[in-house]
Amino acid sequence: MAGGLAFPTIFLLPAHFQPEELPELEGRIPTLTYNINEAQIVLGKVSKKPRAILELRSRKVFTDEIIPTPSGNGHGADESLAAPQPPAKRRKLSPSTAIASGAGDTTASGTESESGEAKKGKEAKKGRSVDVNNGAHEAEEVDASMVQVVRLPWFTDSLAQGQILPVKEYLVYQGRKKVVPPSKPVVNAEDILKRAREDDVSSSRPTPQSQFKSHGYANAAQHPRSQPAKRPHLVQESTSEHDRAARLPPVPDYLLHTEYACQRPTPPDGPNSEFIEQLKKMRTFRTLEMDEVGVRAYSTSIAAVAAYPYLISSAAEVARLHGCGPKIVELYRQWNDTGFLEDVQQAASNPKMKVLLLFYDIWGVGAKTANEFYNRGWRDLDDIVKHGWDKITRVQQIGVKYYEELQENIPRAEVEAISNTILERANRIKKGFQMVVVGGYRRGKAASGDVDVVLSHPDPKATEYFINEIVTSLDKTEHITHTLTLSSKNSERGQTPVPWKGETKAGAGFDTLDKALVVWQDPRWDQTAVSKNPNLHRRVDIIISPWKTAGCAVVGWSGGTTFERDLRRYCKKVKRLKFDSSGVRRRDDGGDWVDLESDADGNPAPDLLTAEKRVFEKLGLTWLSPEERCTG
Repeated sequence: MAGGLAFPTIFLLPAHFQPEELPELEGRIPTLTYNINEAQIVLGKVSKKPRAILELRSRKVFTDEIIPTPSGNGHGADESLAAPQPPAKRRKLSPSTAIASGAGDTTASGTESESGEAKKGKEAKKGRSVDVNNGAHEAEEVDASMVQVVRLPWFTDSLAQGQILPVKEYLVYQGRKKVVPPSKPVVNAEDILKRAREDDVSSSRPTPQSQFKSHGYANAAQHPRSQPAKRPHLVQESTSEHDRAARLPPVPDYLLHTEYACQRPTPPDGPNSEFIEQLKKMRTFRTLEMDEVGVRAYSTSIAAVAAYPYLISSAAEVARLHGCGPKIVELYRQWNDTGFLEDVQQAASNPKMKVLLLFYDIWGVGAKTANEFYNRGWRDLDDIVKHGWDKITRVQQIGVKYYEELQENIPRAEVEAISNTILERANRIKKGFQMVVVGGYRRGKAASGDVDVVLSHPDPKATEYFINEIVTSLDKTEHITHTLTLSSKNSERGQTPVPWKGETKAGAGFDTLDKALVVWQDPRWDQTAVSKNPNLHRRVDIIISPWKTAGCAVVGWSGGTTFERDLRRYCKKVKRLKFDSSGVRRRDDGGDWVDLESDADGNPAPDLLTAEKRVFEKLGLTWLSPEERCTG
């Protein structure tokens, strides 16, 4: 037991505990609650903020993050629930303000459905505050809208030391609960048909109020509203609409029985591309808001809709898709009714979001850096040049200098011309190089944002430090105007796939192949017409892979973002392997490299495309052509 320590009310997250651990630990927590909305502390084996936010959202607890700041009594804001201090004042919310503040936090995941747990106008509950010396105080008002996610060692260390410790060193996340407007119920096709038939039978007589319960409508106590409850939107359809909903096409098996996007075909330009473009805009806004959980959720939903082979005609059809929760269903209903999404229009007209989008399009600037630029007071490219030129990196300077040119997409014919030039120069240096143009071009895009090529050679000596040679050659011919990144890490370690040594934060999601990220400009033009080269500057990535792992390189650089994310997840969860473009390693048995590309006799693949197909086969995946990996 807790030895008489007056802990705050604690909710225990069950994730990552062994079945036998939970009962023993629960028995040691004297203030344990199974209702997360009653808890002041959410305790668990959680170490990262995005995971903490996901755990809260999956339990319908939506919050605005509270950034820890020093307070006047010497305690940090992150000690607010474990140490005594004056209760925080809650600002009053008008109904319209409360709804507006909650709407921005909802995301696409099915676990992130809206909730009405945090009621408007309720006063904070009374609670007991405990100081760091285990002194119990008289009950005083505590801000019940605040929640803190704390690592498990806070509790165990407090027990070991015989006093309740401040949470500062153990705090993972803290936020203030926010009101989220109740979502409209989602009605599936079978329910619609059933109600249509019943309504047809009973249309000649009034329907008593009790009949609504039998049809599954929520009563006022479940969803308090200022006006009488209305029927769900989808119920108010004509008979023909009911019949159409009942005749929805069957969900393909590859969508019903697959969890990962790498297990199903996702073609380009599917029948629902217009709706997908709206979801992609929502994902971009979440990216700029640094909402990693929301970005992943939207990515999953986009991939599911993109893989659906039929034109979606109803919200009930969206609700059947794995990865599309109530939020996506509601967004489809809104888009289908109005032709636009309110959140997209509001964000697009938001002055701050406009600036963030501008900065985010600078090559070398991600979401975090875009926000940093904004926080420095910069509002356009001129501000960066005038006030921050010496504060940004060389790569970012090049991104600003050629901003407009790098926004222009590259037609397929030009992609082919650039890639052919690279292959021709490579074979001048050493005959026998093979190349695959990867990226959006290989997935069938009519135009690409940049050009990505993978080069390899059957002779291991030919690819060793070849990246330096090819860049030098193209620099001499004036095709390369700027080298943004040049890496020969793979050659430095002898082109040998190193054993996997566990998850590392640095460089996560990016392979260690030799590569050069450059700015390219065709050096040929009619100099009699104009004196300055009029050809646009382009972004080009040149990747060099050893032959024995070239199939992994081609796979890793060909798929859409969610395809590649889910391929790594599939390898981790299903195969216990670590996948990246530089090869595959075991997650156990010393993390050794796994050869997926040689045949049964140990012979290497004869070409890069054969190597790529062997990767699919030995991972237990059905072959998908590059055009079927367009997950967005």
